[in-house]
Amino acid sequence: MRIENFPLEIQEYLKPFHKAKMIYRCLGCESEFGIDQLLYICPECGAVLLLHDENFEDLKKIPGQTWQKIFDYRKMLKIPAMKGIYLFHELIGPVIPLEHIIYLGEAHTPIVEASAALQERVGFKFYFKNDGQNPSASFKDRGMASALSYINFLVGTGRVEDVLAICASTGDTSAAAALYASYVSRDVKSAVLLPHGKVTPQQLAQPLGSGARVFEIPGLFDDCMKVVEALSENYSVALLNSKNAWRILGQESYSYEIAMDFEFDVEKLAVFVPIGNAGNITAVMNGFMKFLEIGAISSLPKIIGVQSEHADPVYKYYLETDPAKRKFMPVAVRPSAAQAAMIGNPVSMPRVIKLADRYNEISKKRNVFVVQTTEQDIMDWYLTANQNGHIACTHGGECLAGAVKAAEESILSSDEIAVLDSTAHALKFANFQNMYFDGTMPKDYGVTQNPELINKPELIRPDLEKLPGPDSPLNDADMTKFVDRVSIEIAKRLGIEEKK
Repeated sequence: MRIENFPLEIQEYLKPFHKAKMIYRCLGCESEFGIDQLLYICPECGAVLLLHDENFEDLKKIPGQTWQKIFDYRKMLKIPAMKGIYLFHELIGPVIPLEHIIYLGEAHTPIVEASAALQERVGFKFYFKNDGQNPSASFKDRGMASALSYINFLVGTGRVEDVLAICASTGDTSAAAALYASYVSRDVKSAVLLPHGKVTPQQLAQPLGSGARVFEIPGLFDDCMKVVEALSENYSVALLNSKNAWRILGQESYSYEIAMDFEFDVEKLAVFVPIGNAGNITAVMNGFMKFLEIGAISSLPKIIGVQSEHADPVYKYYLETDPAKRKFMPVAVRPSAAQAAMIGNPVSMPRVIKLADRYNEISKKRNVFVVQTTEQDIMDWYLTANQNGHIACTHGGECLAGAVKAAEESILSSDEIAVLDSTAHALKFANFQNMYFDGTMPKDYGVTQNPELINKPELIRPDLEKLPGPDSPLNDADMTKFVDRVSIEIAKRLGIEEKK
């Protein structure tokens, strides 16, 4: 739809109009720095950074109902650069001109209501937000669209050149980073570090297919992260992990989309997010708070982070009810089916602490929670969801297991609607399904089979002299015998009766 066909009072707002002044602000010493260079930690104290728009107050001058119309009408535009996360340009990348924005089809993923049978089984109303329907099949594309668009802007305006983008990953980050970097491969090269043997074959194939240099090293994600941090501190590289504040900014779009999908009424929502490196829960909180500040929503939803007992440092931090006594301690992780969340020392933990406190303060009540679940429940609910019409990944299973736990602990009330983050496509983690069905999951996971969830192919090979094959087609008589025998056997196994 062309801009001139929209109502006159909204036309001036449909293309980016905000004159932003963005800076990095340290969460530790609160020092501020310009954005003409890529910064990941504070040069003064080493703490993590958030991006801040010094002209944000100007956005508050526009009425909240007008903001709702701006975002609703923009969805009808045919401008590619504004079809993804930059539908929310004023909140995500207001300094980036449209010509430098990279759009590969990310964002605006569907919110799918759980089947009636599944909702009846768990006892509460809930939806999956299927972020596996992003281009590289995970939510990481939101952050990479932001980070690489900003790098593309710096390159295009002559501020940097010959960029090497690098990240540590358990799979999804590397796939997204390699994909978006390959789109601007003339100016940006990419390299990823993966823990050897800890990434699914599907996830390993993605950065290789996008042309990235892939390095596997011994250890876990946390070990890869230490190497990447050393590289970013000592060499001229662009870090693409969630230490990159532009990554967090792009992932805020998740919150804005949820608000739009529920007609900007989020008061009764409980948003469940798996906690890995803690970047996503940081972005979700910050996104909802920004939407509240500009008046697009009138209240804040409940935020519930979920961690497996095999990687639960954030859960353990919040077990202490007295904030003054809380002390963050990294944990040694054990194998988890929620592979991307298998992180014992989340880089964004300082952001979580700061933003959760602010979120609760604005809500005038405790509104951020963390629940712990078992590996058994992650796998069982992951399989159960997908056997009831969904395409949830193991992290979606983790969120569903966390929602069930939250309901049991009365954190999720009966009048609330749960929105669960299925961070990636189910096919990325099909090997966990296969191991469960085959009974081959390593003991370290602590998962046993539930016979009711096992589903395996059944070979039907009739006792006939001649069977069809690629090099041995059957004649009509033999094919009739084959079809009859196979049909009878299938009907017998399915328990269906012949027509009378």
